[in-house]
Parts: sequence; C-alpha cells; structure tokens
Amino acid sequence: MSALKVCLVLVYVLNCSADEVELKHKPAVKPVRLFTDEELSKYNGHEEGLPIYMAVKGVVFDVTKGKDFYGKDAGYNALVGRDCTRAVAKMSLDPEDLTHDTTGLTEEQLDSLESVFSGTYKAKYPIVGYTSRRILNPDGSPNDNFQPEDQPQFSIRDEF
Repeated sequence: MSALKVCLVLVYVLNCSADEVELKHKPAVKPVRLFTDEELSKYNGHEEGLPIYMAVKGVVFDVTKGKDFYGKDAGYNALVGRDCTRAVAKMSLDPEDLTHDTTGLTEEQLDSLESVFSGTYKAKYPIVGYTSRRILNPDGSPNDNFQPEDQPQFSIRDEF
C-alpha cells in the first residue's frame, strides 16, 4: 500500500506545472535597477513594443498605461525617456526645463513637485528603477543615503 502512495505522489508532482508550485521562501527585496541617461532615453514612447518610462526625482516610473498622454505624438511625450523633475515642478514643457536639475526652484515649485510626485506618479505608476544620479555619487561611488521609494528595508550595501 505504501508503494502505491509513493507512486501517486510522484505522478502528482511530475504533473504539476511550475505555476502551481509556490515557493516557501520569497526573496526579501527585489533588485534595484539603475538607469543611465542613455538607457532611459530608449523608453521614450517612440518604439513600438517598448514600455514608456519617465523619471521624477531620480525615480523611474513605467507610465505605459498612460500612453494616451505620454506616447509618441501625445501631449506629454516630451517628459518621457528622461528625468524631467524640473519640468514637473514648474508644470512646464519648455525644453530648458526637461532636466533633473532643481537649482533655483521656488518653495512653491518644490511643494508642487512633491505633491505631483507623491499624489500622481507614486500613486498611479509602478516604480521600475532609479537614475544613476540617485543611486551613485558624482564620483561613481555608492550613495549611502539612497533609499528606494518602494522598499523601506533596503540597504545599499546589499547591491554592491
């Protein structure tokens, strides 16, 4: 009788698909993806089949579900494929504002940036990574103060 049970269990295990098997131990955190300016520029909504990414405050969001707004020839397409923090803060599509640089922004613009960052982008769109400026210091060393927006237990030391 026990040989029959072993055979039945073996048949069941062999017929289970990988989708039905649940891991007992899940990874603690997902890896953090780093985007250079060059890599981020590939996700500008112009190439069919690629997702549409934009960065605000060094956080890269997948805005593909907003393709009507961010896709090729759409009204806000100028914001995608780059870190457009200044443009978001100023509510501007002016080419000189399409940058990560927040130098000289007013307190009101910085408040607006934080409101749109938290209330719109973090609330609506998945985070897919971070710009190299956010993760690395200008000399290329890890930024010890980096903290992913979506991973409160993250440690930079785990990444390097």
